[in-house]
Amino acid sequence: MKTLGVIGGMSWESSAVYYRLINQGVAARAGGLHSAPLLLHSLDFAAIAAAQAAGDWAGLAAQLGTAAQGLVRAGAGAVLLATNTMHKLAPAVQAAAGVPLLHIADATGAALQAAGITRAGLLGTRFTMDDPAIVQDRLRLNFGVSTLLPDAPGRAEVHRVIYEELCRGRIEDRSRVAYQQQIAALQAAGAQAIILGCTEIGLLIEPQHSPLPAFDTTSLHAAAAVDWICS
Repeated sequence: MKTLGVIGGMSWESSAVYYRLINQGVAARAGGLHSAPLLLHSLDFAAIAAAQAAGDWAGLAAQLGTAAQGLVRAGAGAVLLATNTMHKLAPAVQAAAGVPLLHIADATGAALQAAGITRAGLLGTRFTMDDPAIVQDRLRLNFGVSTLLPDAPGRAEVHRVIYEELCRGRIEDRSRVAYQQQIAALQAAGAQAIILGCTEIGLLIEPQHSPLPAFDTTSLHAAAAVDWICS
């Protein structure tokens, strides 16, 4: 098996899910006592979130690039960013690392395409929803999937729940209802599926909570990691 470098901690709540899913996937694939050969660089999310809010993307690119280089020096043959939002910096991180970066939009786009989905609602942080370059353009250009977004108040509430609740390990029923309302609105606007486009959203919205097929970027990304490790 090949060794994968994971840049996590953004937040650790979803990084823990990645760790579990990747190890479960490798165990299912390889059998016995096998587990995934992983190298993890876990960042302090408070500092990351402050830099995001300040718009210091150049500083964040340098920080993540340094983390990726450290993982490669330690033996990683590819790098995974365990977050949707920080894929804003994916080109810079891959350039710094000099090894493949397993892009979250590619894992998501392949699953949507295989299911015949061409219009999907997207829920995520305000950064992911407001900047098409993070995932939306890649889904459209590479997989033929267009995205629909909540309205401005809806986007604000989706973002608030992520940072104020999910990243802190809080799962609130009222927030699940608020997300279900956004999903219903996107369905009414023509969405065929919903993309859980923040790695924490799957903690709140499980398949039974959505009237639309839910594509959880965390589990899809983890599955792509298993494929790479075992290939």
